[in-house]
Amino acid sequence: MSQRPISLSPDLTRLRNEGFDLEIRAGYLLVKDVPYVNAAREVKRGILVSKLTLAGDMTTRPDDHVAFFVGDHPCLADGSEIAKIKHGSSQQTLAEGVVVQHSFSAKPKPLEHYPDYHAKVTTYVAIFSGPAQEINPTVTAKTFPVVAPEIDDPDSVFNYIDTASSRAQIGIATKKIALGRIAIIGLGGTGSYVLDLVAKTPVIEIHLFDGDIFLQHNAFRSPGAPSIEQLREKLPKAIYFKNLYSPMRRRIIDHPVYIDASNVGDLRDMDFVFLCLDSGAAKKTIVESLEEFGCPFVDVGMGINLSDDSLGGILRVTTSTPKLRDHIHTRISFVDGNPGNEYDHNIQIADLNALNAALAVMKWKKLFGFYRDLKSEHHTTFTIDGNLLLNEERQP
Repeated sequence: MSQRPISLSPDLTRLRNEGFDLEIRAGYLLVKDVPYVNAAREVKRGILVSKLTLAGDMTTRPDDHVAFFVGDHPCLADGSEIAKIKHGSSQQTLAEGVVVQHSFSAKPKPLEHYPDYHAKVTTYVAIFSGPAQEINPTVTAKTFPVVAPEIDDPDSVFNYIDTASSRAQIGIATKKIALGRIAIIGLGGTGSYVLDLVAKTPVIEIHLFDGDIFLQHNAFRSPGAPSIEQLREKLPKAIYFKNLYSPMRRRIIDHPVYIDASNVGDLRDMDFVFLCLDSGAAKKTIVESLEEFGCPFVDVGMGINLSDDSLGGILRVTTSTPKLRDHIHTRISFVDGNPGNEYDHNIQIADLNALNAALAVMKWKKLFGFYRDLKSEHHTTFTIDGNLLLNEERQP
């Protein structure tokens, strides 16, 4: 059944965000898993049913105060029926698949009508669940079920609804980063964490470029926890990470190849690119091509050193946009290999990978208006030992 009236109606959205299990069926609102007490003083769960008053795909004020119930007759904690609001008890088929056993009439006071369905549902749930909570204080109708995607929204990138954005009421800001195509080049430690963060946004397509195989050491600096059986498959990283995130979202496109002069044209139609690779020569080719294509991008890097058995160093996030690119060739190294960089040898630094990725993704979100951007910095460094964050190369 379509969830569209829920997502479009503030009162139903509020109920869903608070954790109620809602379904709309044949013009009725079903609130599932409502705790109640039966005549034997047992705590059971039933379904609260209310007729929906709609204007198109949105709810309006409920036109009555009657509600129906699927289950035994709700009782007080002592097992006696809740009689004060009883309207009738007889099995009725309200619509196909909606069969109720009881009806109730709880008039709102001092109002003549409930102002919305949030008020109506929470009033009835409190009446039925209160006695159940006297017996078992832990029971609640707020079960936070998994919410399936809207069947009339085939363009959704997610396999289930993004209830996090609606709960935080940041839907308008989130839409700003619903770009067409994002590319992540390099799926090592930092690149894989970039994917983890970008996968939770409404980007239409996420393109993964990496010619490496996902091996055992990669498990210790990447999101997730692969099984030993998964490690034995030795999948290309692009395919492994596509499989990892596909249960959550659609349109992750794997490219199990390295980017070089022969295929850099595949980046021409990207709306944004994250560069998370070490190879200097390849990076130079990519950067020059992205500048030619007019594509904004972020390049990440680390310089980690070992001294007195502890690690220190600097994380870097360098941004390039059509409005500011001149700094790129002085801020990014295009030399292959760095003997003094312990990061080339010690790969188990998942926290640094995650932080570097978070800084890069936050900058991407700033560029497109999700986050407020007062400084317009295009080069950021984080020094580990002093916990020092510096912003430079500000856009005029």
